[in-house]
Amino acid sequence: MTGTDDTRSRWTFLTNHARVLLEIARDPQARLRDIAAAIGITERAAQGIVTDLEEAGYLTRDRVGRRNHYHVNPDQRFRHPAEADTPIGALIDIFTHRETKESHWPRP
Repeated sequence: MTGTDDTRSRWTFLTNHARVLLEIARDPQARLRDIAAAIGITERAAQGIVTDLEEAGYLTRDRVGRRNHYHVNPDQRFRHPAEADTPIGALIDIFTHRETKESHWPRP
């Protein structure tokens, strides 16, 4: 076994970019402060991630009054070459519909 319990518990499968995208997919009218709080980052970091996602074509935002309304592009492909054939809609479906779908994975 390598690493201490502290070391092993720090990494996760999803990046903060993926988490921000998922929060927006769950609530397209979410405020940046709420997105940041939900995933444990600063509001400034959330803003930077939203800008990254918008520049890369993963989402667009419209100003509605004093709030932003986000639109996720589920057909946009993953950036890494190993997943470049897969649309991000697949990831969004996994994490936004898991409460309503039966799991097909065996339970221990």
